[in-house]
Amino acid sequence: MTGSRRQQNRLNRERAILDAALKVFAAQGYTGASMDAVAAEAGVTKPTLYSYFPSKESLFQAMMLGKRDVMLDVFEHPSGDMVADLLVFAWAYADTVMRPEMLSLARLIIGEVQRFPEIGRAYQASGPDHLLRGIMRYLDSQRRAGRLAFDDAELAAQDLWGLILSAPRTQALYMPDALPDRATLHRYITNGLRVFLKAYSTAPAPDLHQLEALASAPSQQVRHDA
Repeated sequence: MTGSRRQQNRLNRERAILDAALKVFAAQGYTGASMDAVAAEAGVTKPTLYSYFPSKESLFQAMMLGKRDVMLDVFEHPSGDMVADLLVFAWAYADTVMRPEMLSLARLIIGEVQRFPEIGRAYQASGPDHLLRGIMRYLDSQRRAGRLAFDDAELAAQDLWGLILSAPRTQALYMPDALPDRATLHRYITNGLRVFLKAYSTAPAPDLHQLEALASAPSQQVRHDA
């Protein structure tokens, strides 16, 4: 077996383990989840699992960071078009955090932090805090390029993700039987970006015009509403 094939097989197995971990953590919570259960769900032996992740803590962190890296991909590899980047990020964020298993995991973490505050700290550090830093880096780069104007990158980043999804995600956390449909997410995302650009863009009129064109394009509807 060539080195590249061996490396690809390892990556595929790691991805399968992380997907299995999300299912187990979402169903059983952090304290209830076991490495045995993850190994069984992933279809690997326990020694194999430990060869990838030496502890439940490292597995949980890798799982959370992986999901956040997917959301941050457009900011790590920007297109040069800020409005398009923001729209791609908004949908990547929604498509990740609104997944039923991610919502289940968040609910279970909330339920466990009173007794086990270290779980909340681990979730915050490898989840929201990691994502926030990535958003801040991108927004700061746009400020340096003269595209955005703000005094506090952290507050601007908090505004961005709060505006695009805070309300529907909060509702979904407490009403799992009433998840918003794609049209509703589209409405919140577009409006949230509209408000963000009005507040922070140095050229709001053309940016808003571009946002409306991108949000209403048939390719966008097919991509996100399918």
